Amino acid sequence: MNIVVLDGDSLGRELDLGALRALGVCTVYGFTSREEVVDRIRNQEVLVTNKVKLDASNLGQVEGVRLICMTGTGTDGIDVEYARSKGIAVCNVAGYATESVAQHTFAMLFYLYENLPYYDNYMKRGGYVDDRSFRHYENTFHQICGKRWGIIGMGAIGRRVAEVATAFGCRVSYFSPSGSDRMEKYPRVDLETLCRESDILSIHAPLNAQTRNLVGPRELGWMSREAVLLNLGRGGIVNEEALVRALREGWIKAAGLDVLEHEPMEAGDPLLDIREPGKLLLTPHIGWASLEARQQVVLEVAKNIGNFYRGTPTHVV
Repeated sequence: MNIVVLDGDSLGRELDLGALRALGVCTVYGFTSREEVVDRIRNQEVLVTNKVKLDASNLGQVEGVRLICMTGTGTDGIDVEYARSKGIAVCNVAGYATESVAQHTFAMLFYLYENLPYYDNYMKRGGYVDDRSFRHYENTFHQICGKRWGIIGMGAIGRRVAEVATAFGCRVSYFSPSGSDRMEKYPRVDLETLCRESDILSIHAPLNAQTRNLVGPRELGWMSREAVLLNLGRGGIVNEEALVRALREGWIKAAGLDVLEHEPMEAGDPLLDIREPGKLLLTPHIGWASLEARQQVVLEVAKNIGNFYRGTPTHVV
């Protein structure tokens, strides 16, 4: 079969694509612009993509495409209904990044919670040189054991974060944006209670009608001035304009964002005006992207393609 990877750079050039190449003739492009899509998907049976938009404007101009494989969970860039009308199946991958995102959640937390940028700067500017007291406690930090950890979105990632937080001695509770009760071992509370009672609040939910702007000025106002907010779900769940105000005015202690409303960021984004490293930590949507997780994506895509052609169950959306 003919397979084309339209944006291989989204996974990283260091990955081993042998599992895909073993299935057929595999052509890999680092990036594909909107204008290049039609030429590159012509005479291809399987399209592998992450961010390239596929819809009537390009799929309608070619024949022979049988399968679109996403290298992620979301299918935002695909007109799934149009693809189905053309007899094209769409597959995604799930579960590949649970450990990676959970790990990044705690990496962001500890950086902020222990005021690590402050202490790193203190050491590197020579503050500890010849310090007779052998200690420096000017920027107090706390242990997370005994703290209240709130989670928005108790899916696989939220559950894994809850397990690790519990191992650290945190008291975990959660809010379900969908309203579903999964019979978790952690107490489910309403959003106001979660915001008011959480010392640490982490978001691990998808972006949909229930979660867009879920955390805005009202919710940030409910939170403690010592609270830390972490968003590793989707940009758009947190109202970023309200968050900037909350950080400037001290409504909360700090925030860590791995996901943003606009990705990549736009010039002049107000978040860039928060310069204090201990107040706001930004990472470029890399929580999912450990090398192991990205390699697992390749294996899952290859499995989806093989299962599709064998007629066995696969992750068809």
